[in-house]
Amino acid sequence: MKKNYKLLLFSLLCSLCLSFNACINSNKANKTPEAYDLNSPEKFIMPDDLLEISGICFYKGNNDTAYAIQDEDGKLFKTILNNKKTYHTKFSKKGDFEDVAIINEKVIVLRSDGSLFSFARPAFDKEKVDSVTEWNTLLAKGEYEGMYGDEATAKLYVLCKSCVADDNYKNVSGSIFDVKDSILFSSNFNIDVTGILAYTKKLKSGFRPSALAKNPITDEWFILSGSNKLLVITDANWKVKDVYPLNGNTFNQAEGIAFDKEGNLYISNEGDDGTNGNILKFSRALISK
Repeated sequence: MKKNYKLLLFSLLCSLCLSFNACINSNKANKTPEAYDLNSPEKFIMPDDLLEISGICFYKGNNDTAYAIQDEDGKLFKTILNNKKTYHTKFSKKGDFEDVAIINEKVIVLRSDGSLFSFARPAFDKEKVDSVTEWNTLLAKGEYEGMYGDEATAKLYVLCKSCVADDNYKNVSGSIFDVKDSILFSSNFNIDVTGILAYTKKLKSGFRPSALAKNPITDEWFILSGSNKLLVITDANWKVKDVYPLNGNTFNQAEGIAFDKEGNLYISNEGDDGTNGNILKFSRALISK
């Protein structure tokens, strides 16, 4: 009888421990920014052409239409989110294109090797963009996925995913350009990865950012890493403020990030054999102070 009692008590304690750990893990997984509930998005399904959707942006912050690219074809897409209509025009041959920005009617597309393609914002009734300029010596040697265009300042920010000069366990670097008639180097910036490690110890192969965008309400930087399954928030000077895990059930492969002018957050996800590509909208919540 005593033996059975001990077995019962042991089983009960094990169950309590498992429940406690599950609760802790659930809380970690559900951690989300105060203004954005990462667990409750509005989902916009992408057509087959955008199965491998990567970068996204909005023209002047207008959220009715998103501009997007995908990893394989040199095409710029315009997708009207509420009625699922999508148009595209070709700007280049096939390539690994990662992000897109619009500054003062100029579209800029980032290829993974650091090459930039610039052209006038196109009319989508044309099969092909009229004139494209390629810039392939502006960025240091490395792999790139993240880019952000600030229309207010006409500045372009490009962030390394894996650059030769970086140690991704210590810092990742980026470059800032002035966008006028040409694209001219302005300065560099760095993100201290040790600030990220203060929030999470899980950085396989170091921190590898895939997209970035500036919050127009707070001026904070929101930096996405699809491979690390993280959203990192920094202040305007790139100092890490918080880190949030991304649930793989919601974020299949997070590749693009953007804000509209109201401060709502959008994250694009590549699809796979069983899942369509999508854009997730996270409405900005009013925060009482």
